[in-house]
Order: sequence, then C-alpha cells, then structure tokens
Amino acid sequence: MEISLTTPAILFPAVSLLLLAYTNRFLAIAGIVRTLVNRTDVQGNANVLKQIRNLRIRVSLIKTMQAFGIASLFVCVLSIILLYFEFLLSGKIAFAVSLFLMLGSLGVSFWEIMLSGVALKAELERVLDRDRGTPR
Repeated sequence: MEISLTTPAILFPAVSLLLLAYTNRFLAIAGIVRTLVNRTDVQGNANVLKQIRNLRIRVSLIKTMQAFGIASLFVCVLSIILLYFEFLLSGKIAFAVSLFLMLGSLGVSFWEIMLSGVALKAELERVLDRDRGTPR
C-alpha cells in the first residue's frame, strides 16, 4: 500500500475534535462532581455517594481517553516526519500505531458513555423515589 504525507494528516481534524469533546465531557463531569459534593455535605445521601463513585471512574476513563488521543496525535505527527524523510516502512508503522491508539481512545470513550447511562439511571431513581415519598 502506498502512503503519502497527506494520509496521516487525515487524523488531525478527527483527533482535535475528539480531544475537544473529551475535554468538554471532563469539564461537565467536574461541575457535576462539585454539585454532588455540596449535596453530600448537606444530605449524606446514599444515592449521591453512588453517583460520586461512578463519576470517579468516569473521570479516570476520560483521562485515559485523552491520553490515547494525545498519543495518537503524537504518533501521527511522528509518522508524517518519518514519511517526509522517506523512512516509508517506519512511517507506515507509525501511522498504523496512531490508528490503533485512536481505536483505543474510542473504545474507552464507548465504555465511559455506557457508565454515564448508569449515572443518569441513578439520578432518575432518586427523582422517582422522591416522587414516591421514599427517601434514599
């Protein structure tokens, strides 16, 4: 397979948008954690503590997603440099590695999204319990 300098460049827009999305998720979760911590100080609610545990895992996953994404971009740039200096095999290998790192980032992102559903379910249970008059 032939590969040119422009081939690895196709990852740049995708990686930058993914990193922006990951950062937005991180900032949103940070705001939620601050809110939940304030609620816990007041209520000591078991449901809130469950959500905070979930959010701790999600923050860790988002950091992992970001690390894979940054590594993907780094190796992609390395691939372009190698191709520029006509180290074709090394450039192809580096590009393949950057694609696998991107797959890793997307896989962890999928896992984090599944956990966000669990957090939303816990919040909905809290609201439904409050509606039924059952404290949690």
